[in-house]
Amino acid sequence: MSTFAKRERLLLADLLEVTGPQAPTLCEGWQTRDLAAHVVVRERRPDAAGGILVKQLASRLEKVMEEFAAKPYEELIQLIRTGPPRFSPFSLKQVDEASNTVEFYVHTEDVRRAQPDWAPRELDGVFQDSLWSRLERSARLVGRRAPTGLVLRRPDGRTVVAHKGTPVVTVTGEPSELLLFAYGRQSVASVELEGEKAAIAQLHESRALGL
Repeated sequence: MSTFAKRERLLLADLLEVTGPQAPTLCEGWQTRDLAAHVVVRERRPDAAGGILVKQLASRLEKVMEEFAAKPYEELIQLIRTGPPRFSPFSLKQVDEASNTVEFYVHTEDVRRAQPDWAPRELDGVFQDSLWSRLERSARLVGRRAPTGLVLRRPDGRTVVAHKGTPVVTVTGEPSELLLFAYGRQSVASVELEGEKAAIAQLHESRALGL
């Protein structure tokens, strides 16, 4: 049975192929070629991928990213589509599902929603529940620098606190949209915000959300 991570991986690869190497993305300063290089380096170069989270390794990551971005675009897409090598932890199904479901969903939307004619995807309830489960576990990490208190709420009323503080802003939407909001894609997330007007504006414009 195909996992969500594998499905989103193939969707991302197909989308990158269709849009071409110079299409815009929601990742500031990145075109599709840069995003493709990021995905490949993250899976295939653990010696450099640490720079995604560790500032001291950022310069090495940038250098390796440039090297991969210079490769033929079709090669990058094929590396994404075929997945990581056997020696990579990502090659294990459980690790792939845990680490890449959100990664590939978010980056697929980074490409889709940067295009002028994008439309929301219809996602099944099982996938929404899977995204919600992952958001529950990561909410406090991605919301740790939020400038206000932040509560994420599903339409059915289930909530998770992403950041404690006042004033509080409550963001309501489907898990897929809440996830995009919490990962710093506020401008394209289909959600409703409740709270003080100034706090809502501050949160919506903040660049502090996400990893």
